[in-house]
This record gives sequence, structure tokens and C-alpha cells, in this order.
Amino acid sequence: MLKEILQQFIQNYIALVTEFFSWYNAAGRRILDFLHNMFNGAFNALLLVAVLMSVLYLIMSFYILFKKREQKQEEPVDDENLPLVTVQIPTFNELVAIRCAKSCLGFDYPKDRYEILIGDDSNRPEISRKLKEFAKQHSLVKVIKRQSNIGYKPGNLNNMLKYSKGEIIVIFDSDFAPQPDFLKRIVKPFMKDKKIAGVQARWKLINYNQNLVSVLGSTIVSTCHHITIPFMYQRRGITFLCGSAEAVRKSVLAEIGCWESGNLTEDIEFSLRLLERGYKIEYLDDLECDSEVPYTLKDLYKQQMRWAYGVIYSWKKHFIAIAKSRHLRLMDKMYMGIIFCSGYMLSVLLAGLFITGTLSFMTHAPAPIEWGRFFYEMARNIILTSGLIVSSIVALAKANKSRLTLPMIASSFSYGIVVTYYVNVGIFKALSKTPMEWYMLNKQGNKID
Repeated sequence: MLKEILQQFIQNYIALVTEFFSWYNAAGRRILDFLHNMFNGAFNALLLVAVLMSVLYLIMSFYILFKKREQKQEEPVDDENLPLVTVQIPTFNELVAIRCAKSCLGFDYPKDRYEILIGDDSNRPEISRKLKEFAKQHSLVKVIKRQSNIGYKPGNLNNMLKYSKGEIIVIFDSDFAPQPDFLKRIVKPFMKDKKIAGVQARWKLINYNQNLVSVLGSTIVSTCHHITIPFMYQRRGITFLCGSAEAVRKSVLAEIGCWESGNLTEDIEFSLRLLERGYKIEYLDDLECDSEVPYTLKDLYKQQMRWAYGVIYSWKKHFIAIAKSRHLRLMDKMYMGIIFCSGYMLSVLLAGLFITGTLSFMTHAPAPIEWGRFFYEMARNIILTSGLIVSSIVALAKANKSRLTLPMIASSFSYGIVVTYYVNVGIFKALSKTPMEWYMLNKQGNKID
């Protein structure tokens, strides 16, 4: 009797479970179909925006490629009228700052019209000692030592400002190495127009072909300095300071509150304040300054994550003020927001395409994979969104580095995926107000003693 009851219970249980899974499969398939359509629709929408961004990069690239460059005539400079300049080199445990200072000592600028300050935030005594020894050998050089690097680089710059005598402040990151005529050429715009509050020179990379990581890093910087910034400046007369090989008018810097201490991209934040108040920033595409890019993947993605965080944070802070500014036209604001931030927009779009594409694939009705169609659609989508790659190729050509085209493509589809991920991490942290620290990077010049 008990055996029959147990058998009946088992049969009922199996029937119930079978009925439940039958219902679940029917209902679940409808749910999965709904989700598939939703993810597929989102993928197509994001793809459309990505294609439009790609077209924007193609437009910028062809504009720069085919626009005739105006020949600028160098006007002679009267040495007696040159402004007093303070060169600031902020550094943290970086021996390469000595190389930068040596380059600055070679300026063809009257020696009584400029000074060199090394802002030493180092916590390694041997580095500080070598910086002091170098300064003792050169009367133009002074080391300004802080006990700690509170506020990171902008905190260091603000501290040096207390000791700066110059009317114009010229800033170099420690791995930069300017040419002898750099100082005269970067101060010229200030002498011509009192509304000019900042001047930015173009970066030239000296370790571009060190490895595939430096190729990718150089391509990112070259695309910015040969495509994005020149297009924006030539079309609207608008540009941004880039944090190094830059000059600012000291009186304006003090007037609008100095550098924002702790900001991870103090150059962008300060540029937004200048532009919203109607000041001008000039970009000198014919004045280049040698510099380095990261040569390890960890350093590259940390750098790009910090830049992404700082740019998005600064834009969040000043978005409303920029939108309300009477000193900027609507088209100016659109160029500033869309074109300058286009690289970060594209990073977010690529991440969105990967996520929605994967979810769409996972929720698709079970069926054999059509590999021909799969690879066709993947190749089509890559081509449709390849505007940034084309811009990178053009940028390398403008920088006379066309031989790096194939290594750049290989690096973009390998290391570039990792870098894109961390760029999105930086953007997400900025939007979610998650704090981020300043990451110090290894520099090839630090190996030189």
C-alpha cells in the first residue's frame, strides 16, 4: 500500500514538474524573445550613433588632410620687450626633470628675462638631493620643495605660483624637452593680444616606436594634436590647454582662482573656466615640443583612465556655466562638447555595442550559428565604425609616422581593447562621483642618470 502511494506521489510530482517546465519554456521563450528584441534594438541604435561618430572623424580627417596650410611669417621679436617668464616643471620622484630643465637652460631667450622652477613633490630623498645638486650648478634654476604632494600636480603648480616672478607661466611635465626657440615663440601671442590667456604647443613623441604600447599611446596623442584640436581651432578658433608645453598669463590665472587643487586634468578644467569667461586660448600647430608616452600597458591604461576621469569630471562641473555663457556661440559650445569629447563618446558606444551585442546573441532563439553571416556582419560593423582608425592613419601621416600604420592597427585591436575598458571605468567613476587618485607613470627618461 505504501509502495503504491509512493509511486503515485512520484508520478504526480514528475507530471507537475513536467507541466511547470512546459509552461516555463513557453513563457520563458516569450520573455527571451522580448529581451532579444530589446537588446537587438539597443545594439542597432548604438551602432547608428557610432556610425555618425565615425563619419565625424572622417570629416575631420579629410578636412585636415586636404586643407591647405597657411604659411605663417615669423615676425622678429625685440628682446627688450620680451615679458618676464617663469618656467615651471612639476615633478614627483622623476629624475627626468633634470633633462627638461637642461633643455630650458638652452632657450635663446634673454637670461635675465626668465627663471626655471622645479616643483619637487618627491618622497624619495635621493631624487630630491640630485635635483638640489643640479639647481646649485645653475643660477636660473630653483627647486621649490613641498613636504607632501597635496592636491597632486595642480597643488604643486599653485605652490610654485607663490615663488613665480614671471608675467607668463610656461609649464612642462618633467618628460618634455623643448627646443631652444620654444620660449620666444610661445610668448609671442601674449604680446599681440591681451585677451589671450593661454597658449598651447603641439606635442611630438620621441619614443613612439619603442613597442606596440608606445605606438598606441603615440597614436592617441597624435590624433588629438593632428586631427581633433586643429580641426576645432581652425573651424571655431577654440582649443584647450593640454597640461604641458603650455603657457598661461599669470594675472588671469590669479584672477579666476588658480588651478583646481586635486583635479586630475587641471588643464581642461582651467580651459573651461577661461572659455566660459570669454578669454582666448591659442594653439600653435607649428611649434612642437618633444615628449614621451607610456611604454607599458598598465601605465597607458592608467593614464587614459585618469584623463577620461578628469575630462568628464571637469565637464560635469562646468556644463551649465558653458551652456549659459554669453561669450560662446551655440556652435562653439557644440564643437567643445561633441568634438573634443568624441573619443570618450566613442569608447562608451563601443562598450555599449559589446554588451548589447553579447546579450542579443545570448537571448537569441536556439539555432545553428551561420558563421558566414556572423563574420560578414562583424566585418561590416567594424568598417562602418572605422572612422577613428582612419583618423589615426591620417594623424600618423601628418606626424611623418606612416610606417607605424600596421603596428597601430594591431595594437588598437589588442591593447586598445584593454585601454577602452579602463577609459570607460574612468568615465563611470567620474559620473558616479567615485574618487580617483593620481597615477604616477614610468618614464623612459627616468632611467638616465
